[in-house]
Order: sequence, then structure tokens, then C-alpha cells
Amino acid sequence: MDKIPYRVARTPSELESIRRHFSASTSQVHVTALDEVVSVNSFFTVAVFVGITLTTSNLHVGSPNDAKHECIPGPSTFKRLIVYEVVAFSFFQFSSLVAHGLKLLMVFKNSKEASVDSATMNHKLLRLGILASAVGSGAGTVFLMLSLINYVQLRFGSLVCGDSWVLQAAVPLIVLVSTGVVIFISAVFYAFLH
Repeated sequence: MDKIPYRVARTPSELESIRRHFSASTSQVHVTALDEVVSVNSFFTVAVFVGITLTTSNLHVGSPNDAKHECIPGPSTFKRLIVYEVVAFSFFQFSSLVAHGLKLLMVFKNSKEASVDSATMNHKLLRLGILASAVGSGAGTVFLMLSLINYVQLRFGSLVCGDSWVLQAAVPLIVLVSTGVVIFISAVFYAFLH
């Protein structure tokens, strides 16, 4: 294996070239990350709208008098479903708007730079914006999961009754989505702190 010669002294033009290379690749990574956040949020926003349209038909909602029977979900379950879907939509929109705002800031800053490959950015602002966008996506996902749990209860009966159909739908949803959100938020916080 050949050794690559190592030079400590670098010319100013070499240092500028290295700075531009790393700045360009860092900017590209941020833009790609923001694009992915927006695309995932768009998918979840569509899921929320589909969920809202599906919740209004063929649901088993008991009357307030039936609510004392714990296996028949009452009107409050239906109301929680709608509230959770609206809150999920709000978080996804917040996250997407923050990500779009950061992308616009990068584009405008890039248009003022001499180099078209990189942009000088306030990295604290960029990191905080990416963190806020990620937390919005994570919170939206949690509220979407809660709305789906209420939807399952309205279709099959209350979760506390332990019906096998309810458990088959709800348990994997809770375990997998919660695990995914924890991994996602942990990765974002790790990237934010390092």
C-alpha cells in the first residue's frame, strides 16, 4: 500500500478550494435533508386528509348512554380522532414550512455568494431550524398514530376490551411507530449536538 505524502503547508488557493469543497458538500447535505423532511411530511399530510375523509363513514360510535359499556367507543373517541388528525396536520405543516423557509434562505444566500457551490449560513440558525422541523415531524407522527388508534377503536371496539382484532392493529402500530420516532428524534438530537 502506497503512502500518500502529507503536506502541512498549504497555499491560500488550496485552503480556499478545500473550504469551498466542504462548504458545498455541507450545504448539499442540508438541502437534501430538508427535501426529505418536506417529502415525508407531504406523504403524512395526505394520510391525515384521507383519514379525515374515512372517519365520517361506517364508524361504530355509541351514544352517550352506551358509553358506560366500556367496549363501545363513545362520541369522545370520535372527537379525539378528529382533534388528533388536525393537530398532526398542524405539526406536519409547521415542519414543512420551517424546512421550506430554511431552503429559501439557503437559496437566497447562495445567490449573493461569489461561488455557486456554497453559501455562507448562520449554522446555529440552520441547526435550530432543522431541529424544529424534525421535532414537528416527530410530534405530527405521534398525533397521527394516536388518531389511527382511535380510528381502530371506532372500527373494532375499545382498546381496553382486549379484542384480538383491536390488539392486532394497535399493538404493532404503537410499537413500530414509537420506536421509529424515538430513533428519528435520537438521530436528530445526536446530529444537532455533534
